[in-house]
Formats: sequence, C-alpha cells, structure tokens
Amino acid sequence: MTTKKPQLTGRAAILAVVVCAIAMSLAYPVREYISLRRSIAELRAEKARVEAERQALLARDRQSDDPNWIKKTAKERLHFCGPGEKCYVVMEPDRTQQHAAEKHQAAAPPWYQTLWDSVEAADRGTGRRAVTGKETVGQ
Repeated sequence: MTTKKPQLTGRAAILAVVVCAIAMSLAYPVREYISLRRSIAELRAEKARVEAERQALLARDRQSDDPNWIKKTAKERLHFCGPGEKCYVVMEPDRTQQHAAEKHQAAAPPWYQTLWDSVEAADRGTGRRAVTGKETVGQ
C-alpha cells in the first residue's frame, strides 16, 4: 500500500506565509516610490515651463533696451510723433449718435401690437380714425 502525501506540507505553508509577508512589506514602499517618481516628473515639467517663461521675460527685457523698439512701441501705443514727422490719426465715426438712433427706433412697438391696440380701442369705442396722407382736411 502506498500512502498519499498531503499536497500542502508544513514547509510549503511556511514558505507561502514568508512570501506573502515579503510581498506585503514591499507593497507600501513600492507605492511610495511610484508616487515620488510621478511627483518628480511633474516638478521637472513645471521647472521647464518656468524656465521658458524666464527666458521669454529676459528676451523682453533685452528688447526694451533697443531704442528702435522703444520708438516703435511709443508710436503704436501712445501715438507718438517724432520731430519733423507728419502723423495722422484716423477717427472712427461717433457711435453714440448711431446707438441713440437705434434705441429710438427699437422703442416703437411691433406692428402687430399696434394693430391689436387699435382693435381693442375700436371695441371700447375710444379709438379715433387714422389720418393718412390721401385724405383732405374738408372731409
């Protein structure tokens, strides 16, 4: 007769417990390592962005030392005119009068409201006859 050996021996069970303990003890440090690597990558990207912004500001600072750039900017922003130059400023039409005329026209009620008001006035008997250009004064 042959005796069957159990599939899980005491040594195998101890080995499984040790492997699980090692895996559990390494899980937190590995997670922290991955988190820190991600943080480092984000900080490097931010550093590159800040460095690019710094370089742009340095270039702008060097540009402000250029007298031609100063003259160009003064002409564009301040409408500066140098000695002996003829400068022209194109004025746009006055928008306030156009807006006032548009508001005045918008104040008139729509045609259907006027029509309905005249129908209601005729029903009440308070309406009056509309005057047109074809009528004569004697009628």
